[in-house]
Amino acid sequence: MQADEPELDVAIIGSGFSGIGMAIALLKQGWTQFAVLERAASLGGTWRDNHYPGCACDIPSILYSYSFEQSPRWSRMYPQQPEILSYLHHCAEKYGVNPYFRFGHGVRAMRWDEAQAFWRIETDQGEITARAVVSGMGALSQPSIPAIPGQERFAGPAFHSAHWDHGADLAEKTLAVIGTGASSIQFVPELAKIARRVLVFQRTPPWILPKADRPLGPRETKIYAALPMVQHAHREALFWLNESRALGFIVDPKIMVRAQRLALRFLERAVPDAALRAKLTPNYIMGCKRILISNEYYPAMMAPHVELITEGIAEIGRDEIVTQAGRRVAADAIIYGTGFQTVEPLSCDVIGRFGRSLRAEWQARGAEAHLGLSSEGFPNLFFLMGPNTGLGHNSMVAMIEAQIGYTMQALALMRAKGLASLEVRADAQQQSNARLQARITKTVWQTGCRSWYVREDGRNATLWPGFVFQYQNRVRALDPADFHLARQAGGQA
Repeated sequence: MQADEPELDVAIIGSGFSGIGMAIALLKQGWTQFAVLERAASLGGTWRDNHYPGCACDIPSILYSYSFEQSPRWSRMYPQQPEILSYLHHCAEKYGVNPYFRFGHGVRAMRWDEAQAFWRIETDQGEITARAVVSGMGALSQPSIPAIPGQERFAGPAFHSAHWDHGADLAEKTLAVIGTGASSIQFVPELAKIARRVLVFQRTPPWILPKADRPLGPRETKIYAALPMVQHAHREALFWLNESRALGFIVDPKIMVRAQRLALRFLERAVPDAALRAKLTPNYIMGCKRILISNEYYPAMMAPHVELITEGIAEIGRDEIVTQAGRRVAADAIIYGTGFQTVEPLSCDVIGRFGRSLRAEWQARGAEAHLGLSSEGFPNLFFLMGPNTGLGHNSMVAMIEAQIGYTMQALALMRAKGLASLEVRADAQQQSNARLQARITKTVWQTGCRSWYVREDGRNATLWPGFVFQYQNRVRALDPADFHLARQAGGQA
């Protein structure tokens, strides 16, 4: 039977840094039969969805950007959400990828058609077929809201920070914030400026370091515009400074003691109240959970109308939160700063060869892919920001660009050899992940704290246990021997 031709050579899912970067790479190499499938009505990924007050990046702007599109016009060392989103729109416009977006095309499911050797993608707008799929869904796309008894009874506004309700009247109200992660420490100081009371419910205090943020003046931007090599040198210096910070994560957690002293001195200066300072002091090794940076959070917690509550939550009532100690705390609104579903990153089911469900397999054993990019049993499917490629120390954009380069090699190999499918070998995937998990056991992330990096069974399927430059070197050249290559559907090359 003659195989049908799919509608697309490549379908890209998501329009954040990964999706836009992949689209740009395809166009640069002359690929035009592709589309970027986006569930929302505009591009931007996490930087479109997260627009809460104070939303900003914790990586310097010069580093948190594409290497091929350095902007001399950043306004600050650490960019805020509107500026990052504007940068992404600029890149899409400049590199001509806007015509390739298909907005309102949320992906509901994907199924590998073995007979035709392509993917059948069920979207909100109907089925799309594609020879290959590149997932740019990212790890911070599915908000996580804990199941708390009675939360459906709450009568006031209640929302996750990633779905901020700007229409809710929060001024002069009593606001309950659940969670003290990376988003909360940014929006709590903003809420403290307008609220009558802010109640911050904390399960575990985070390690917080001062943020070396400042405006970038006109003199600096003029120099960067006139002499791009100066900005490039600054970018390189920041990259290697951040790389050095990984030593305490992946080489010897004892190295983190020095950073802990810095954080504790910062806390002591910012919070003279000994009782409050004790509640804000972590009792785990720094780096085991995500390290946060803020100059505003501790001063906000010192405000007389802001209260830190460390008792667990028993239930939520119509207009109150009841703690496990029996305390009833009145609240007009609830904001969940409870992070994302990072250990189960798939937002749709993916059915591969022999009816295998990738979601079911990842839920059972933890997400796993060869180099974080491809999974055995799921041909012509590539993940950007896939399993075990997250970072705790440097810019994810550097990882994304390395992954795009590897994926482009795979697609070029398919085109050059006229392949119907390319599928990673089971032994290659097992070997690479065995080495990876062995390295993870020695990292700071496995020192006993509870974090979103690690599943309940103890498996870390989130982070890369190495330096960025090591990952870049590992994916610099695709080895065809790691893959099954088929020139016909169901066959081997």
